[in-house]
Amino acid sequence: MFQIGEDLIYNVSYATIDIGQVRVKLVNKFSKDQLTYYKATAYIDSYKGLPFVNVHSVYESTMPETIYSTWFRARTKIKDRWIAFEYNYDYPNHALHINESIWETNKIVKRDTLYMDTLYQDGLSLFYFARQQVLQRQEISIPSIISEKMGITSINFMVERTKEKIDAVDYPIDVVHFEGEAGWVGVFGLTGHFEGWFSNDAARVPILAKMKVIIGNIRIELMKWTRQGWTPPRYVEEKSR
Repeated sequence: MFQIGEDLIYNVSYATIDIGQVRVKLVNKFSKDQLTYYKATAYIDSYKGLPFVNVHSVYESTMPETIYSTWFRARTKIKDRWIAFEYNYDYPNHALHINESIWETNKIVKRDTLYMDTLYQDGLSLFYFARQQVLQRQEISIPSIISEKMGITSINFMVERTKEKIDAVDYPIDVVHFEGEAGWVGVFGLTGHFEGWFSNDAARVPILAKMKVIIGNIRIELMKWTRQGWTPPRYVEEKSR
């Protein structure tokens, strides 16, 4: 599943209106304390000229192969400046240290510490954790820290094989479907029930998602991708015996 250089670009739409784009890149791999870690970056941007949404954020996350958050930083543009939140995890001492700052300055405007009694996912590591678990056929409650608050992400990995059609591919894609519940509020006001469809292959690339946000239900659809040796798997009906 992990491939350095993987670059996935998604279109975000509300009803018939395209409202933004999400780009997720796996940018680095390194070793520390005899463990292998990966670093990912996500760019979330609304399109220009929309009267009802203006979102610009950058997420960065570091995670080991077993996938849980070990460092996270979110940058969000508010009016004419960027505000950054950095998460520094101290699992041995059950503490998460959060610093809020003005981006590209040394000015920290707020510090906070949260108590942790287990491993947590951030908003970006959760993307990879779901890919890792999607074929496990189980319901999981995932401790998550989103927007500087703790919550639970519940996902039912049903391993329901089906097909989905997207604009970027001219054939039905072989996917597995799951449903979940976000017990927190994230970017775009994301919360509550959601659905996902991942490619039914070893890469488990997210193809499509449907989520609830503050303006209503949105559709997040794969529109471009860079992943060596990968094309979306074609759906073929299984022959009855």
